[in-house]
Amino acid sequence: MNKKWAVKRITLNLASVESEKLEQYCANTGRPATDVIRELIRSLSITELSASEQTKPSSSDTVVHNHSLPTPC
Repeated sequence: MNKKWAVKRITLNLASVESEKLEQYCANTGRPATDVIRELIRSLSITELSASEQTKPSSSDTVVHNHSLPTPC
């Protein structure tokens, strides 16, 4: 089956413990990391954030890409 994807490439920085956990999971399941990460993203629930929450990540968050949501008129 030939799938055409709208591609957006993302660089993800992981701590060594996170990287090892992902690698172990992929080895145990026989699935590539890309598929695992894509599935995890699809499972996220989306909630609306206030303007201050959109622009102020918590101190524990690592921001790789910051995409702000449009504000209502």
